[in-house]
Amino acid sequence: MKAWVLGSLDQGLRLEEVPDPRPRSGGAVLRMLAVQVPAYTRVLVAGGRGGIATPTVLGVGGIGVVEAVGDDVHTVRPGEVVMTGGFLTSGRVAEPEEVLLGWTGIGGRGRSTATTDAMRRTWRTGTFAERALMPASTLLALPGAEHHPDPARLAFLPWLTIAAGAVERSGLGPGDRVVVSGATGQLGGATVLLALARGAGRVVAYGRSTASLERLAALDQRVLTVPATGDRATDAAALTRALDGDADVVVDALGPAPTSDLTMAAYDVLRTDATMVLVGGVRQDLSIPYGDLMHRRLTLRGSWMASNETAYATWRQVEAGLVDLDALAVTTVGLDDPDDALARAEAVRGLEIVTLVP
Repeated sequence: MKAWVLGSLDQGLRLEEVPDPRPRSGGAVLRMLAVQVPAYTRVLVAGGRGGIATPTVLGVGGIGVVEAVGDDVHTVRPGEVVMTGGFLTSGRVAEPEEVLLGWTGIGGRGRSTATTDAMRRTWRTGTFAERALMPASTLLALPGAEHHPDPARLAFLPWLTIAAGAVERSGLGPGDRVVVSGATGQLGGATVLLALARGAGRVVAYGRSTASLERLAALDQRVLTVPATGDRATDAAALTRALDGDADVVVDALGPAPTSDLTMAAYDVLRTDATMVLVGGVRQDLSIPYGDLMHRRLTLRGSWMASNETAYATWRQVEAGLVDLDALAVTTVGLDDPDDALARAEAVRGLEIVTLVP
């Protein structure tokens, strides 16, 4: 079969013929229907997003059809349409060890262990391929998805699921005023969609791409936009005006940024007893005054990936039309030219996505 293989960080991503995966204990073979190519994939391939076990078939997340399962797998069945998020956990309650398969990303304290290394060595068939072998625990059956008219749009579901985890952890309720920081990225765009579906009264999309902000503003009259200037005080004042007050919830979905000022501008507009959830890729430390956090009784939470229960609830929202995937601008690519596909992915923002359709 054809697949995008990362032999090493020095070799880059290449199209190769590799053996078809075979089912084994604990796993299932998927025929991939559609996989979103994240905008930062080229950066990852160049080593800019942390370590990855190589050689490997690259690719995280996606929508596929189950072709075969191991004898001990009963959670998914041949013929079913499933989502994989690529999120594998050791299952230990007290000290879970977690990785993203076919990708970078380690949960917990973010440090490799003997267990995370073994998990990555064992499963090296990512989803940028015609077929993938995945642990059954990373798969979610999507009843009714076989009737979905456009799998290329459905490839956004793993991103929506990550955003749903953050929105869920924020406690966002109907009528709440929410700021989505980094709204012009793909995860930020997903968060805006989920906040609207959850009944937010006002969603302030705060980000760096004017074109993406315009697309978000067209979604719903509840969406207001604030272009990021990078100056903390200026941006906080603009957010306050857009909110007509303070925020009940902030979800920070920013990618790497040169400073923490954008994140902290959103922090500055939290009301007393509000919640801020960090779900993005900011690499900066946050300087949060102890007394301010205490006296305003703020809640600061992290969010990484999401449970299968959250993923299933997100699918039901999509199926019911509460999350409208027609809001996406989708470019589809095939396997034949990975370099071109990565260039296309790098050029899109927010609710624009590139989907690999093997």
